[in-house]
Amino acid sequence: MFSKSKINEPGPKQAEATPAPAAAPAAPAASDYKSSAPKAKPAASLLSSDLHITGNVKTTGDIQVEGTVEGDIRAHLLTVGETATIKGEVTADDVVINGRIVGRVRGLKVRLTSTARVEGDIIHKTIAIESGAHFEGSVQRQDDPLNPGGRKSAPAAAAAPAAAPAPSAAVQAATKAHKAEG
Repeated sequence: MFSKSKINEPGPKQAEATPAPAAAPAAPAASDYKSSAPKAKPAASLLSSDLHITGNVKTTGDIQVEGTVEGDIRAHLLTVGETATIKGEVTADDVVINGRIVGRVRGLKVRLTSTARVEGDIIHKTIAIESGAHFEGSVQRQDDPLNPGGRKSAPAAAAAPAAAPAPSAAVQAATKAHKAEG
């Protein structure tokens, strides 16, 4: 059953096996990477305090801004650091604001901490504003705040054409009355 020759064979087998496992893990590593990639959540992208971005930023992941962004941001989770300034529209599932935003904020969950400074409208599903937060703008609750063509746009568009004929009808009536007098 057992022999000394087999005991001595693992040395050469290990030498032979060394190239084989080197090649074998390469293929499974790629397939393991692909299968584990959707399961593992990537780390949040960090825009450091010395970074200044001019342009739009879009990701399906999480992002933490500590620097300055002049443009729109779209993300899953957006954390605005205390040193951050964003000038543009922010759209994310979750928005945590510790710094400054000048522009519209759209989010399912929006949280303004005590150090937050927001100058613009907030469209949300749920909102939390801590004591000490500075906010100038309007707050509007929507079931789907991530959709820019929300339910408030349609009534406004419908109201505008209805309102436009009314002044012209009044002007026509005033014109007819003026002609009748003269």
